[in-house]
Amino acid sequence: MAVDERSTAGPQQGAAPRFVVLQHDAPRGRHWDFMLEEGGVLRTWALAEAPGGPGPVPAEALPGHRLVYLDYEGPVSGGRGDVTRWDEGTYRLEADREGEVAVRLEGRRLRGLAVLSRSGEEGTGWEFRFTPAGE
Repeated sequence: MAVDERSTAGPQQGAAPRFVVLQHDAPRGRHWDFMLEEGGVLRTWALAEAPGGPGPVPAEALPGHRLVYLDYEGPVSGGRGDVTRWDEGTYRLEADREGEVAVRLEGRRLRGLAVLSRSGEEGTGWEFRFTPAGE
């Protein structure tokens, strides 16, 4: 099944924005795409490891992706591997400032606070930290 390139609809008015984590088996190696629905696109980071474990996970900011990936599983065009849904749900934005994005996740696996922050000496990399609800 091919990805519908025309899908650009955002959340219904009053509905919480959605997030998805896709396990991406790509030619460059397995990683997890953490995607937040925002302004008609998916704000995306590639995580080096599955989210939710202890400690920070190295991350890379990617260009925005099409909203169709909120519901898509299968091959990625251009021979870029396959994606499977690892988690999905809704989120609430807690902070979005230069170098830091914090969201409260309500997913099937991830329930708690996710923080993406710039890392590295020049601040060009990112790291993902997750604190489960109740901790």
